[in-house]
Amino acid sequence: MSTTSPASPTSRVDALMQDYAGHGPGASVLVVRDGEAIVQRSYGFADLEANTPVTPQTNYRLASVSKQFTAAAILLLARDGKLSIDDPVRRWLPSLPASDDAITIRHLLTHTSGLIDYEDLMDPADTSQIHDSGVLALLAKESKHYFAPGTSYRYSNSGYALLSLIVERASGQRYADFLHARIFAPLGMRDTVAYEDGISTVAHRAFGYTFEDGRWQRTDQSTTSAVLGDGGIYSSIVDLQKWDAALYDERLLPRAMWTQAWTPATKTDEADVEYGFGWRITGETVWHSGETVGFRNVIVRWPQRHLTVVVLTNRNDPEPYAMAKQIGALFLDGSAVDASANGDVVSHAR
Repeated sequence: MSTTSPASPTSRVDALMQDYAGHGPGASVLVVRDGEAIVQRSYGFADLEANTPVTPQTNYRLASVSKQFTAAAILLLARDGKLSIDDPVRRWLPSLPASDDAITIRHLLTHTSGLIDYEDLMDPADTSQIHDSGVLALLAKESKHYFAPGTSYRYSNSGYALLSLIVERASGQRYADFLHARIFAPLGMRDTVAYEDGISTVAHRAFGYTFEDGRWQRTDQSTTSAVLGDGGIYSSIVDLQKWDAALYDERLLPRAMWTQAWTPATKTDEADVEYGFGWRITGETVWHSGETVGFRNVIVRWPQRHLTVVVLTNRNDPEPYAMAKQIGALFLDGSAVDASANGDVVSHAR
């Protein structure tokens, strides 16, 4: 009687990601367990026009996955004694109106500031890209709030744009330079960059696409794509493995400060989700998604189990959080074969 061997972990991941294979916008998948990349997969194309396939080195615009780096920059400056998380925001950004007196850096980190969304303050007739400084200029003219600071939660890109400016004021460095000097370079994240058109470049760049009128059309940039603090970082699964490793030790920050980032500070508008500093918390996971024109990304970490799943995509749909949890389940429920035992450690698909 014949028997069928159980599918390997990599083939099971491939089955979940089959819609990204072929000649369309692609995806990168990373599964890290105990510091080792046990699955590292590449699907589809980073640049359809140039027929450039996705590889593990492909860099995607992280969108709001960037917020964890902005939060880490603030924590680094707090550790350095350059600022306090409970500083009033107007100490660093005095052009904000007096109505913002009660807002602190902590409120910005946890989306509890009540600041108006800068996207709703932009002139819809202006097609030029706004930058972090432009966000400040818009908010400097706005005295209204959604709620009193600290009394509720509303996800706020405005707050993270302001945090990037606070990093600059407190450090004396440009935000992109601070991240490179204090996070990316020390961790060997060689190709990760807070991208600024005309100033920096993105190596091995993935371009974003949206399926419209029966075909994939490039939709790589919008009027908000140049804002750095809320979503302007590009990275790859190769570099994010290095980032994940640093979250387990004290190369960047003391353990107590990392713990603060992952400690629930507020409930959110989702019943099972709380928020720390740049991270969402659900049960035993800390995670964050990122959505912007042409990109959908997520990082999900099970820190007590030393397991992390990263899914990066350069297409507008679908949102990959549920898929990342499905991939994680392959390695949490005991059904996945130990990758080191079957030799199926790292491979790539198109």
